[in-house]
Amino acid sequence: MNGSAAEKLLEQMRNSPSGWGQKDLERLLKGFGFEYREGKERVYFNRKYPTLRISVPRHNSLRDWVARDAVKLIDELKLTSKEELNGE
Repeated sequence: MNGSAAEKLLEQMRNSPSGWGQKDLERLLKGFGFEYREGKERVYFNRKYPTLRISVPRHNSLRDWVARDAVKLIDELKLTSKEELNGE
């Protein structure tokens, strides 16, 4: 998924956090450079910023809070990246 597609999906999820599934979340987070590992839950992480992570239940349809948390995580990633570029 290219950057503009990931941005579009991010805005869609931000505007409507309900009705998303595992595949949607995977596309979104991978679009912003996250990887995942499987366990009791799927844990998405960013190698460059290891403190940025989210644990996602393995259900196909996800609760609204998962989408909201994913949006917050990406907002945090963007802020962290921006601060790094500005030398803060």
